[in-house]
Amino acid sequence: MASFNEKCYSVLRKVPRGKITTYKEIARALKTKAYRAVGNAMNKNPYGYAISSEAVRNRRSVIRGDSKRTSGFFLVPCHRVVNSDGKLGGFASGPKNKIKMLKAEGVEVKNGRVDLNKYFYKLR
Repeated sequence: MASFNEKCYSVLRKVPRGKITTYKEIARALKTKAYRAVGNAMNKNPYGYAISSEAVRNRRSVIRGDSKRTSGFFLVPCHRVVNSDGKLGGFASGPKNKIKMLKAEGVEVKNGRVDLNKYFYKLR
């Protein structure tokens, strides 16, 4: 049986490029109210993100949510998770990197927030 963290990562992989979700939405999809536990799972993501230097130079996204680990691709895109009010929330490598990664996917960040009406992805 999958751990709580693994269930969180599985749900998060469904969020497409250019969209975001919230810690609360992931918890809802898992039929729990453990929002903080979801945040802890995101913080401990062992499937880190790897960005090829070429992709960064070209400012093109190489983000993928599939199950294959390929050099230069995200396996679990934790940068796509924000607080319920649209604030960025935490990110293991810092807010500047989170903003950079979201912008690379076409997600606008204004004053440390993302417009949930425009970018929110409701998990099914």
